[in-house]
Amino acid sequence: MPPRLSALDASFLYLEQPTTPMHVGAASVFRRPKAGFDYDRLVELIEQRIALVPRYRQKVRHVPGNLARPVWIDDTDFDIAYHVRRSALPKPGSDAQLTELVARLMSRPLDHTRPLWEMYLVEGLARGRFAVLTKTHQAMVDGISAIDIGQVILDVAGPSGDGAEPGRTASELWMPRPEPSDAQLLLEAAAEAVARPGEIVDNARSAAGDAMATIGKIAGAAGQLFSIARTASRRAPGTPLNVDISTQRRFAIARTKLEDYRRVRAAHGCTVNDVVLSVVSGALRNWLLSRGEPVTSSSSVRAMVPLSVRGEADVPSSATGGTLGNRVASFLVDLPVGEPSPVVRLHQVAHAMREHTASGQSVGAATLVRFGGFAPPTLHALGARAASGFSKRIFNLVVTNVPGPQFPLYAAGARMLEMFPVVPLAKGQALAIGLTSYDGGVYYGFNGDRDAMPDVDVLAGMVDESLDELLATVSS
Repeated sequence: MPPRLSALDASFLYLEQPTTPMHVGAASVFRRPKAGFDYDRLVELIEQRIALVPRYRQKVRHVPGNLARPVWIDDTDFDIAYHVRRSALPKPGSDAQLTELVARLMSRPLDHTRPLWEMYLVEGLARGRFAVLTKTHQAMVDGISAIDIGQVILDVAGPSGDGAEPGRTASELWMPRPEPSDAQLLLEAAAEAVARPGEIVDNARSAAGDAMATIGKIAGAAGQLFSIARTASRRAPGTPLNVDISTQRRFAIARTKLEDYRRVRAAHGCTVNDVVLSVVSGALRNWLLSRGEPVTSSSSVRAMVPLSVRGEADVPSSATGGTLGNRVASFLVDLPVGEPSPVVRLHQVAHAMREHTASGQSVGAATLVRFGGFAPPTLHALGARAASGFSKRIFNLVVTNVPGPQFPLYAAGARMLEMFPVVPLAKGQALAIGLTSYDGGVYYGFNGDRDAMPDVDVLAGMVDESLDELLATVSS
């Protein structure tokens, strides 16, 4: 019989609503190589690599009567041209045009009758660039052996610096397995019901939209992955970030240099992640003030910060393989937006994070890169999954910070220049922030509700201001 979705994976299907599509994404910008790069080349690359992620040719099949969780079955009508699409910006394409397109494409739910992913080639960017946007449903990120399609198309640069080493391929002929009949699915469900009779009621409640049952299933099934600090006992502060959200999104980006974070880290004896969260705190503070929101010395914004943690079995098998750091612990951090001093903000954030890093369980950037090569797409998805399992009353927004390799990567000879995460919004939360460090840069993606965050680009622009405030405290 086909593999059944785990309780956690099925819950993300049941939780999906028009205002909260459960997919995670990334917008990666590339420089067009001398040999060129077009839609046909991208499709060819996907065809060469898709066997490395077999889930991407499978779709969800529900069991009649919801007597058991859905199963993964091969899509006998798999059409790669449906999943890999193309779009173009009016030349010369600007950042504003790109982010508007990303917002519109990410607002659309995925088709649940097909494999739950899409990829877009976006042409027409200025200076000979193009972008690749990926969308992957969180039900596909199983948290154990998860790999994102955006990860397997990338290769390490070759000696010439203008190409790529031969990538991983799997060119064997794919023959989809026949789709099971309703009778087969029911027989299998009946056999499982004999062993676990309580699951029939549980599955029916979740599939019918019982929110409490579904969220409880997430917490129960994924409890070993998540850890919440003691701050969870206190309700999150009231902020304009927590409102009813619409079906549409806005997206904004910010670019910074990793070396600037390292300078601040060295001067103040903290971690790069502490500096990142302090920069976010300063940007949120300035944004709240620009809106005329009341900001006092005690004001804070509570962020859920997913971090990869080390487990006993997390031993990388090679320099480019392993478990991808798939154990994700989520910590609650009160960002001190009421504190006017950038140094004091940094020290307060560092103190809040110290109890998590002092345990010795957090995984450093170099270790993550050894585990999974370019793992950010997968780890951002795991972070988003972590946030979905908890009450939104205990935090205001999600901030996922995932380190990537500090060397260039290529897709069919096209050098990747930047990668901006697109972290999904949870119900009642108008903003999610994802950032990835890659090849000397730190790239922010701000995913906001279109109605509640008309000024999300203003917030993104304040990242540079906040970082400059910290850099001003570092002696040259």
